Amino acid sequence: MGKNISRFVCNSCGQVSTKWLGKCPGCSSWNTMVEESYQKKPVSRNTKIEAIPLSSISDQDIFRLSTGISELDRVLGGGIVPGSVVLLGGDPGIGKSTLLLQVANFIAVDGKTVIYLSGEESLKQIRLRSLRLNIHNDNIYLLNEQDIDLLDEYIKEINPELVIVDSIQTVYSPEISSIPGSVSQLRECTARITNIAKSNDKAFFLVGHVTKDGVLAGPRVLEHMVDVVVYFEGEKNYSFRLLRGVKNRFGSTDEIGLMEMSGQGLVEVLDPSYVFLSSSLPNSNGTAITASFEGSRPLLIEVQALVAMSGPGYPRRMASGIDQNRLALIIAVLEKKTGYNLSASDVYLKVTGGVFLKDPSVDLGIAAAIISSYREKTLPADMVFMGELSLTGQIRSVPFLDIRLKEVEKMGYKKVVIPGSTYRNRGYSTGLEVLEVNTIEEFIDLIMEG
Repeated sequence: MGKNISRFVCNSCGQVSTKWLGKCPGCSSWNTMVEESYQKKPVSRNTKIEAIPLSSISDQDIFRLSTGISELDRVLGGGIVPGSVVLLGGDPGIGKSTLLLQVANFIAVDGKTVIYLSGEESLKQIRLRSLRLNIHNDNIYLLNEQDIDLLDEYIKEINPELVIVDSIQTVYSPEISSIPGSVSQLRECTARITNIAKSNDKAFFLVGHVTKDGVLAGPRVLEHMVDVVVYFEGEKNYSFRLLRGVKNRFGSTDEIGLMEMSGQGLVEVLDPSYVFLSSSLPNSNGTAITASFEGSRPLLIEVQALVAMSGPGYPRRMASGIDQNRLALIIAVLEKKTGYNLSASDVYLKVTGGVFLKDPSVDLGIAAAIISSYREKTLPADMVFMGELSLTGQIRSVPFLDIRLKEVEKMGYKKVVIPGSTYRNRGYSTGLEVLEVNTIEEFIDLIMEG
């Protein structure tokens, strides 16, 4: 028989302590240590596992399973790797269950079996969703079970290719006395699922809730235990959804996937640039088009800025779609190098489409939008800006310029502003009018004279 042991676990970060503490030593949060008890099992020595040379492992059976949704395959690095555990996080009602039911249907249509374990919805609720999505497949097995100890038996009986757990916060292990969703339950259940996935070579999708801060609920160790972490982002008032990979042991974490919620479920958006370009008025100032590079594809994105006279107190700096500190840096460079009195103005910046930009090559587009609003001068509607802005006011070169230029030409734009000497030295062949600038002063003279 095992021995009952009590411990204290932080609800915020998962820090474990043998005694109660008012302040967590891990995350410095107050009053987050809660008592939990678990049963310690007697340690039994397992059979020794033989070490295998790397070259002796066959690579013939290494493959990826397509989800049937190319945008999701892109974020996963090419598809689902057997034996992997994927954690899908997102706000309530964003479409996580809808997305995974569509993935289950595609795999089931191919003759493979799928287990859909739901701890939140009844089987009739899932059936209603399947009717809306026109999904009728006997290879999808629904389970309304929360006990994680029984999952291994179902897998041995049904032998699925994919197991979906919706959600990880609702399943529990009877050996842990705390309620489902607690730090101990999340850690234990995820460890059990990871062990089942690796030993049986089965792929798992885990649905995870997010907090009001937009991060996955539960201890941080949860993200370390799984192989892939994907965030499903978007606004409920808009139909577009973004899939963003933040961790991937089998591929890049820079990829994004774009989907649209419709009455028949989630539909892929195959040409994302059209989504991020809004139909602005022809004479509207403060609008600029820039070319960002997300993962393996270029995106043309519209940036909007509003510069207004500031009231009493400090001027406001608000940004949607980029880091606010990055906006402050660009404003400081413009004020220092151009003499614009932006310190007396409020500056608001918005990136259309709900995407968050990290690519430094969009600095020039952001600066162009701010200058256009400050000077109340409309920028040419057929012009695209790309370049990184340094603290010295120089315009630095951008990577993958040839791919960006092809996307600009494909979208019908005629002019592009890029860092100096980048285009001339490489010798790219396009039908665009390429304008080169080396400093922010040259750039302002160009767009103001134009």
